[in-house]
Amino acid sequence: MLPDESSRFSQYRVMWILVFFDLPTDTKKERKAAAQFRKNLQGDGFTMFQFSIYIRHCASRENMDVHMKRVHKFLPEKGKVGILGITDKQFAEIQLFFGKKEEAPKAPGQQLELF
Repeated sequence: MLPDESSRFSQYRVMWILVFFDLPTDTKKERKAAAQFRKNLQGDGFTMFQFSIYIRHCASRENMDVHMKRVHKFLPEKGKVGILGITDKQFAEIQLFFGKKEEAPKAPGQQLELF
């Protein structure tokens, strides 16, 4: 493995983006905007983590910045949206519980990286 390759896959270089949101759905227009926001997230490679939390794996901090800017471009007019970037190392520390039983986090679909 080349010296560059080991740092390229470092747990501190690989990033995750979490987008969490609370969008109004009282009117037909608001429901449509919320559905479109979810569709845009999925179109940009995000996977549903929980109903109002979507996640995306990024190969680098620079790649993460690109996807964060994309999310900014399709933010809905109403509601609250948070965007958080964390390292793969931080993401690995997550504790998930289903009821009282702890389960290992399931990684989203395989991410293809083209050079």
